[in-house]
Amino acid sequence: MYKIYHGNGILVMLAGIFLYTSSPLMAQDTLANPYGLHILRTAAALQQTVAVSPGKAMVDLRQYIPGIAFDLRYAGRNNFMQQQLYPTLTTSFMRKTAADALRKVQAALRLRGLGLKIYDAYRPYAVTQKMWLLVQDERYAANPRNGSGHNRGTAVDLTLISLQTRKALPMGTAFDNFSDTAHHGFTALPEKVLQNRLLLKSLMEQYGFKALDTEWWHYSLPDARLYELLDISFADLQRMYKTGVRW
Repeated sequence: MYKIYHGNGILVMLAGIFLYTSSPLMAQDTLANPYGLHILRTAAALQQTVAVSPGKAMVDLRQYIPGIAFDLRYAGRNNFMQQQLYPTLTTSFMRKTAADALRKVQAALRLRGLGLKIYDAYRPYAVTQKMWLLVQDERYAANPRNGSGHNRGTAVDLTLISLQTRKALPMGTAFDNFSDTAHHGFTALPEKVLQNRLLLKSLMEQYGFKALDTEWWHYSLPDARLYELLDISFADLQRMYKTGVRW
C-alpha cells in the first residue's frame, strides 16, 4: 500500500519496508533491455527507489526553481531531429539532488540580473534510442548501450538569459550545434561570448555539475551512475502531481 505526496515540485512516495533491488518490476525492466541495462519504466518502480533515497525524487523544475525559463526543443520540431520527440510540455524534470544544485545557480545569477533557460532536462530512454539512430557519434549523442545523464534525470541543457529582456545571452552557437565551435576549448569567439560561457560553466561547476567538453550547454552530476536509467513518460510524471496529496 503506497501513498503519493507532492509539494514544491517534489514527488515522494512512502512505502513499507522492502528491498527495492529485488522488486519484480525492476527485474522485468532489466531483462527487457537488449543491453542488460537496469531501466525503470513505471512511476511505481521509481518511487520504490525514492523511499530509500529521497534525493532520487523527480522534481518539476518550473515549480521548484522560481523564474526559470524554458525553451524545450524536443517538445517541438525546432531541434536537430526536426521532429517532435516529447509531448507538448511547459516544464521538465530532474532528480531532486540535481534540482537543488540548479536552484542555487539560478539564485546566484539573479544577483547579476540573469537567469537560466532550459532546453532539455529529463529525457526518456526511448528518445535516446531514437536520437542514436540519426547521430551515432558519442561526442554529440548518448549511446543507448550506456544510456545518458538525461535518462537518469541528472543532466541538463541550458543557457543564460537576461531577466529584464528574457532574451538569451550570446553563446557563439545555437543549441545542438555539432561543430568544434560549440566546444568549451574553442576560443576563436568574441570576448563577450567567451565571458558568457565562462560564467555559466564556473557557476554550474561551483554548485556540483560537470561540463561536457563538446557542448557548452550540457551539464550533469558527476555521480550520475548512482541514479537509475528511466523510461517513464512525462504524462506519468505529471499524473502523479494531479493525483497526489499536497503537503
